Amino acid sequence: MSETTAEFGATLTIDLGALVDNWRLLSRRAPRAECGAVVKADGYGCGIEPVVAALYRAGCHSFFVAHISEARRVRRIAPDAIIYVLNGLLPGTADALLSIDARPVLGSREEIDEWDKRGRQRPCAIHIDTGMNRLGLNLAEARDLQAGGGLDMLALGLVMSHFTSAEVDGDPATRRQVFSFAEIADLFPDVSKSLLNSSGHFLDIAPAYDLTRPGYALYGGNPIPHQPNPMNPVVSVKARIIQTRDVPDGTAVGYNGRWHARGRRRLATIHLGYADGYPRNGSGIDMLPGGQALVGDVLCPFVGTVSMDLIILDVTEASPTLAARGGEVTLIGGELDVDRVAQAAKTVGYEMLTNLGRRYNRVYVGG
Repeated sequence: MSETTAEFGATLTIDLGALVDNWRLLSRRAPRAECGAVVKADGYGCGIEPVVAALYRAGCHSFFVAHISEARRVRRIAPDAIIYVLNGLLPGTADALLSIDARPVLGSREEIDEWDKRGRQRPCAIHIDTGMNRLGLNLAEARDLQAGGGLDMLALGLVMSHFTSAEVDGDPATRRQVFSFAEIADLFPDVSKSLLNSSGHFLDIAPAYDLTRPGYALYGGNPIPHQPNPMNPVVSVKARIIQTRDVPDGTAVGYNGRWHARGRRRLATIHLGYADGYPRNGSGIDMLPGGQALVGDVLCPFVGTVSMDLIILDVTEASPTLAARGGEVTLIGGELDVDRVAQAAKTVGYEMLTNLGRRYNRVYVGG
């Protein structure tokens, strides 16, 4: 271990080779469509620059972000890629998008009118809302605009919609959205369409259309939670033990003493907390278990409240050699995949990934 590495209390390892393999797997799921990549939120916490570079080298040339600042970062890495900004056109930002050749995903008449004034002949996308009620033109607005020629001024490069619950097996909302988007697709016979998110790649009822846009699954999250995860793990997190101690039966542990030892226990405090992206809701208290860490191959529960910089583990059942000062424990990795970890922290894997902070020793492998 180098002197610099020794200064870090936790290591975040990102397997870019696994990321690329996931992209290729999803590409094979929709062989007649182009497979893009959603790289918003700093590449789901994995870093936009290395993520885009790896995917771009592998052949991905369409990227989706949420913010203009993210689009700028993608453009520096992928000079000829197509970049879509999912959050649309903020007032007064058309020139910024034009300067980096990024395409807004327009979702309202106001956005369409503003883009028409500034970027009329430059490609853009439109978002049709088929059930999310968050962003996008509703079906009636889209039909009226198309029938009245309100979209003729635009150089439309893409028409898209977004599933509300494609990961939920058999959810009738998904079928309704598929049918609604098919109606919209008929209105734009000569424009590329995009409907499939990560989970959409595993739906038998959803056409792939022209461009897919996986996000979560690229980073190892399970797109079909009712079945075994088909994706390769991308992210692992390990933290070092700072201190160990033995405590007698009944000892209160952590802020506000919300966990009490049942019998004599051995505890280890690790160099990671909610400031590093592990949710405070992963706390282990008397009435409700929380997160876990692997010490060797032994699952050790969190005890007490997850604090800003520290988590306490019950390592009584682990090897004393491994559960010692300076030893490493696994927070994400092995059987503790990101979805299982998120469930224990009362959240979702998306939040786990995107919250990963900047205090780690970041290690990139593969790709």
